[in-house]
Amino acid sequence: MKRENKRDVVFLCQYFYPEYVSSATLPYDTAKYLSENGYTVGALCGYPGEYCNSANVPIDENVNGIHIRRVKYLRLGRRNKVGRCVNFLSFVIAVICHIGFLKDYKIIMVYSNPPVLPVIAMLAKKLFGSKLVFVSYDVYPEIAVQSGVMGENGIFTKLFNLYNDRLFRVADSVVAVCEDMKDYLQKHRNVKESKVASIPNWYEDDKSPNRIPRSATRLFSDYGEDDFIVSYLGNLGTCQDADTLIDAIRLLKNDGSVQFIFAGHGNKMLRIKELKEKERISNLNVFEFLHGKDFSDVLKISDCYIVSLIDGLYGLCAPSKTYSYFMAGRPVMCVMDERTEIAQDIIRNNAGFVVKNGDSKVLAEYIKLLKNDKDMASLMSKNSRKIFLNKYEKEKCLKQYHSLIAQLLSVQKAA
Repeated sequence: MKRENKRDVVFLCQYFYPEYVSSATLPYDTAKYLSENGYTVGALCGYPGEYCNSANVPIDENVNGIHIRRVKYLRLGRRNKVGRCVNFLSFVIAVICHIGFLKDYKIIMVYSNPPVLPVIAMLAKKLFGSKLVFVSYDVYPEIAVQSGVMGENGIFTKLFNLYNDRLFRVADSVVAVCEDMKDYLQKHRNVKESKVASIPNWYEDDKSPNRIPRSATRLFSDYGEDDFIVSYLGNLGTCQDADTLIDAIRLLKNDGSVQFIFAGHGNKMLRIKELKEKERISNLNVFEFLHGKDFSDVLKISDCYIVSLIDGLYGLCAPSKTYSYFMAGRPVMCVMDERTEIAQDIIRNNAGFVVKNGDSKVLAEYIKLLKNDKDMASLMSKNSRKIFLNKYEKEKCLKQYHSLIAQLLSVQKAA
């Protein structure tokens, strides 16, 4: 069923404004940019929970030209599979109950988290004649299989593969967040090159990512100005390589000039907390998920950052916190497959080091090398910042979404 005078594009995702995790800020940034450029925009999303500072958020409101409809759903503990599955299922059911909200839009932009959410967009496309844009942050079920969450030949894996066959056939456009993911989707999902675009995620430019005195911060004033701070920020979950990081910390635990900061969430962050407590590692500190000024502060007082993925995830995902690292302009220690786009960015631009999974000794040696060679650290810092400005700056990425939407609307109008 097609209707005249439809609005342009609606965002279908679990997290959205005013939540502060990247899976909320990225869709919101895109929606806001499209609205500012003359498009009529809406969003159907989950009601804010733990990643929100506001106590009372309206179910329905207009923000910066975006008509936001929020749905409430169950929120059980996320530390076990059952709780996460119940949350996802509850959210999907709640969205289905509001599927009529989607009928007034020409384009539905749906995200891969939770991975079954695109089913609703597919149904809406069939019912309302909408265009469907699928934004792939992660590739399922492969990422679940490689991380041990699902069996390679299990029933859920087979069902996911059947679902994927349908999704990638009916999607009008697919967005991959990195070039290696684009290649993977073309080879393993048979997506035509003309149908898939590689648009990376981004981070808001601080404009002044210079170092600040550690004494001037709320959380990090106890660190000395001569301490070499190595930070891991964001999610440390099923897909991240905690083993290599933990072994490197153990190798450097007696070097008081090196200080490790871990801040974020994820099931493996518990292992970092246990490591500190049980082995009494004094140069390791663990914080909860940081945002706002505290996150800005930790970026500015750090000397280098770590990003990691377990082996076997080439082409399946891209850690979004890396773009904040590049923005801040510090060397990046990358523990993952060197073929990934992030690793190649670092190698080609001399912006840090790429370490193979399991090479904790190499990681520890690189940290000591950066600590002792200030000229090398300075050069890598400048190169890291250049990567951000050339590739992951917010405006550059959002212009690509603008072009995608403009093309789809022009095709629809011509049809």
